[in-house]
Amino acid sequence: MDISRIEARLQALEDAEAIRTLKARYLFSCDRKDTAGMRACFADGEVQIDYGVIGTFTSADALVQVFREIGCHDHMVEMHHGANPQIEVLDASRARGTWSLQYGLINTQAGTVTQLGGYYEDEYRKIDGAWKMTATRFVATSTLVLQLGADKVQSLFAGRQPPVG
Repeated sequence: MDISRIEARLQALEDAEAIRTLKARYLFSCDRKDTAGMRACFADGEVQIDYGVIGTFTSADALVQVFREIGCHDHMVEMHHGANPQIEVLDASRARGTWSLQYGLINTQAGTVTQLGGYYEDEYRKIDGAWKMTATRFVATSTLVLQLGADKVQSLFAGRQPPVG
């Protein structure tokens, strides 16, 4: 096997690992309400973000603004668990990936618990030596919203797509 093939295979492995680290940093930033860390995971300029009922965005800054308004509150306790990455490095500067997501939200103000399952479809670019997200789409596959009461738990919604609002 020639050295150039080995180098190319090694670079693809390093790129895939860098993308896994990028997505982990993004999800961790969301949980920590770290909007600067979250924003840094995206490319500057126009990107494509489709988060279903949360909205569609053409810039990471627009997503961050909505996240600040909706999610950056002490009563919104979130946990994003990304898993099962399927990363395809297309060339030296482009890649795509699919990720499973298990999401949990405890809204201590409203007394609700939301469990959401689904997957991300992402596109990435290597910009100035660092991988960034340039497109992401989240598809919900299961949603459960519970109302917590003093003496009972009530299901508010159980189905595929989360309710709007």
